[in-house]
Amino acid sequence: MSLDYLASLGPHWVLLMLGDVIRYVIFATSFWLLLWYGLARPLANRRIRQQRPPGRQLRKEFLYSLRSIAVFSTVSLAVTVAHHLGWWKGSQIAATWGPIWFWASLMLMIVAHDAYFYWAHRLSHIRGLFRWVHRRHHLSNNPSPFTAYSFDWGEAVLMGSFVPLWVLIVPTSWVVVDLFVLHQIIRNTLLHCGIEVMPTRRDGRPLFDWMTTTTHHDLHHGKIGWNFGLYFTWWDRWMGTEHPDYHHHFAAAVRRPSTNPNAATAAA
Repeated sequence: MSLDYLASLGPHWVLLMLGDVIRYVIFATSFWLLLWYGLARPLANRRIRQQRPPGRQLRKEFLYSLRSIAVFSTVSLAVTVAHHLGWWKGSQIAATWGPIWFWASLMLMIVAHDAYFYWAHRLSHIRGLFRWVHRRHHLSNNPSPFTAYSFDWGEAVLMGSFVPLWVLIVPTSWVVVDLFVLHQIIRNTLLHCGIEVMPTRRDGRPLFDWMTTTTHHDLHHGKIGWNFGLYFTWWDRWMGTEHPDYHHHFAAAVRRPSTNPNAATAAA
C-alpha cells in the first residue's frame, strides 16, 4: 500500500462523511420543517405526543448525529481499503448478474438490515451494555427527526458496521448501496418524527401492518423494552417483543376507534 494511496484516504473519508451529512441534514430538516410546521394544522390530529421536544434537545441530537456519521465514515473506509487490496470485487460480480439481482439484492439488503438491527438493538438493551452503547439515544425520550443518528460511540460502530459487512459478503452494486442508504435515512427520520404518517384502515390499524410505524418506534422510546424492529414488525411479533397495546396507541394517534382487545387496559 503506497504512501500516495494512504494520503488519499483522508480526502475520501471527508467525501464519505460529507455525503452522509448531506443526506441526514436534508431528510431530518425536511421532515422537521414539513411535518412540524408546514403541515402542522392538517396533521395536528396525528401528533403522537402533544408536547414537542425542546430546542436544546434537537441541537444535542444534531451534534451527536454528526459524531455518529464520522464513525460511520471511518468504518466504511474499511471497504475502500479492501477494494484497493483486491479483497472485495462484489460490485463487479453484481454487475454481471443483471437487473433481477440488482433489485433482489436491494430487497435482501433491507430485510437483512432489519434482522441485524433487531438483534443488535436487543443486545444493546442488555443491562451491562445499555449505559455504554445505547443510553445516548434513549435520552431522547420524546424523539424528533434529528434523533435518528444520535448515538453513543459503541452504537455508532454497531450500526455503521452493517453495510461494510454486507458488501464484503454479498455481491452488491454501489447503486444498490446508495438506494439502501437513502431508504434507511428516510425510514429512520420518519420513525422519530413524532407524527403518525402511516395510512389507516377502517378498523384503526395501520394499512401496512407488517411495516413499523412512527407510533411503533415512539413506544420504544417511551416504554423501553418493547418494539425493537426498524422496518418491519415481523421480529417483534415472532419474538414476543411488540408492545401489547401497540394497535391501541396507533389508533389513538390517528384518532380512530381501536379494535384492540387490550384497549381497556392500555397504558396512558
